[in-house]
Amino acid sequence: MCGIFGYVSYLVEKDRKFIIDTLVNALSGLEYRGYDSAGLAVDGDKKNTVLAFKEVGKVANLKQLIEDEKPDLTKVFDSHAGIAHTRWATHGTPSRLNCHPHRSDPNWEFSIVHNGIITNYKELKTLLVSKGFRFETETDTECIAKLAKYIYDQQSSIDFVDLAKSVINELEGAYGLLIKSVHYPHEVIAARKGSPLVVGVKTQKRIKVDFVDVEYFEEDALPAEAASQNAALKKTSDNFLTPNAAMPATADKLLLHRSLSRAFMTDDGMPMPAEFFLSSDPAAIIEHTKKVMYLEDDDIAHIHDGSLNIHRLKKADGSSNVQTIQTLELELREIMKGKFDHFMQKEIFEQPESVINTMRGRLDSDKKTVVLGGLRSYIATIRRCRRIIFIACGTSYHSCMAVRGIFEELTEIPIAVELASDFFDRQAPVFRDDTCVFVSQSGETADSLMALRYCLERGALTVGVVNVVGSSISLLTHCGVHVNAGPEIGVASTKAYTSQFIAMVMFALSLSGDRISKAQRRLEIIEGLSKISEQIKQILELDQPIKELCKNTFKNQKSLLLLGRGSQFSTALERALKIKEISYLHCEAVMSGELKHGVLALVDENLPIIMILTRDGLFKKSLNAYQQLVTRGGKPIVICNPGDEEFKANLAEKIEVPKTVDCLQGLLNVIPLQLIAYWLAVMEGLNVDFPRNLAKSVTVE
Repeated sequence: MCGIFGYVSYLVEKDRKFIIDTLVNALSGLEYRGYDSAGLAVDGDKKNTVLAFKEVGKVANLKQLIEDEKPDLTKVFDSHAGIAHTRWATHGTPSRLNCHPHRSDPNWEFSIVHNGIITNYKELKTLLVSKGFRFETETDTECIAKLAKYIYDQQSSIDFVDLAKSVINELEGAYGLLIKSVHYPHEVIAARKGSPLVVGVKTQKRIKVDFVDVEYFEEDALPAEAASQNAALKKTSDNFLTPNAAMPATADKLLLHRSLSRAFMTDDGMPMPAEFFLSSDPAAIIEHTKKVMYLEDDDIAHIHDGSLNIHRLKKADGSSNVQTIQTLELELREIMKGKFDHFMQKEIFEQPESVINTMRGRLDSDKKTVVLGGLRSYIATIRRCRRIIFIACGTSYHSCMAVRGIFEELTEIPIAVELASDFFDRQAPVFRDDTCVFVSQSGETADSLMALRYCLERGALTVGVVNVVGSSISLLTHCGVHVNAGPEIGVASTKAYTSQFIAMVMFALSLSGDRISKAQRRLEIIEGLSKISEQIKQILELDQPIKELCKNTFKNQKSLLLLGRGSQFSTALERALKIKEISYLHCEAVMSGELKHGVLALVDENLPIIMILTRDGLFKKSLNAYQQLVTRGGKPIVICNPGDEEFKANLAEKIEVPKTVDCLQGLLNVIPLQLIAYWLAVMEGLNVDFPRNLAKSVTVE
């Protein structure tokens, strides 16, 4: 949800205007994540001072506030550290006071921006109040800043990394953190657990190696003297970790080995001029650099003196001793609207290309083969599993429902589809011979991550299907498939849904590759996939007719009914969600077979109804439901295949979509419904890309 951005420079002369513009523009690029206020903190005019600006509302309001307060924008820094944040309120109403960054005291000794929720903040707050601290906000984040000051006050010679480690060891919950302090000028600590953070690197000279060494905290491996000194850290009567006042300042430094961060050193062993960009999303970094490094859970990144050190609190089995600096494949144009009015509109029209990108290098339509490299080593294991459990939220859950039938048909393995929050709440039984598939656009969905950790603890094989490289789900699962839909900025998911659908169909095809009885069916599906891009293009040509349909049929309506049967029920669910999401029109998706069990009472000549009636094995049953609607005065708009004889003679309003293999028909049927949702919102003058109360990446429960 919240957006984080930081900028740290070393021996690179920049004036304050450049620094503030960099932070503000980055926050603008993170607006899609959902937020209600924004703020930033930069170095002040005097040594060991901080200049902070915080404002409720859009980033534009923050920009105006800065202009009104007229800071000295001409002041030049050769080294600098600045942090910024867009807040989506969880603790405390949107206000300047509750807005990030948060401070430890009126002098801003420690400044914090935070994404996530600290679940034990009340206990920490109670303790800190007893120590004389006064809180000025309602947030959980403020306790982190005050905790940092409390520890620093006990031992002012403590190293920044060790201080951060002491703070983080006391935190429970999820967090992405940036910490800035006047006591450690031009330095920033970044830490993550369950909330994404990526570090961008820009140097004047080529970096020497494309990785950074990871150092681990391993108390057991310390020399006897250091271990003895470490034991001096004691719990107080109120169960809070504090350094022993008698403990030597050097003792804490023995806890973590300090590397030379050789990637950023010149041939003569000196740090080189460098700029570092920290963000919760690489999309905010791409205009500055393509060299990035994704932090993992329990990482503490220390940026100082042109150097980047990674310290990891826990060493997992098989974890690497280096963190790779990667090159972003993302292009700046991909996160710009171009000729379109909204990101959602752009992403709807990108689908002919995005579905090809999902299949590129994986599906060979000539040889009729499917190869998913990320699953290759695990396919045999998955084939032997007792059941496959798909676990997801929202749109991703609907995409799982859409492919459930074809998975059951091709693999003959029992399939379950679970909402992540409910699955975790129930503590559903999971066994070692289960395969759990986690589907998420962002790869950071909090409920899915909690369910993922639950399944890992029980020994199940885990598979990730995500759209964001380096996301938490992609790092924690045993194997997986990157959706490759490209960045999706609009809160209402469109191209991610269709690409997830295709990725999972290819997953099913891969699993069934050893089944001769399914060979013909697989060929039909592969043939259908090879044509899907062109068929989506045909449907997008209906954009203007659909716009007129919305204007003539749905204007001033209060409710809408969407009906589908079989695999098309998931299509109805997904589009009902989108209509509610961005147009705020009440829309209910109903399985056609359930119509007579109560919902039929709603039907009259005034209720707008959309019914999915493309040809498949359940068409005759769906047609019965259609007749029941018409008999009772309903006037459903029908989504059907071109030239369908059933609808030639009647007066039904039709949206015709090309015919494809039954299990892929939902990919095509969803496109006109995406356009309907979009135009319904536009007609109401609503902000299509930023619907109220919602965020793109749901990183809190």
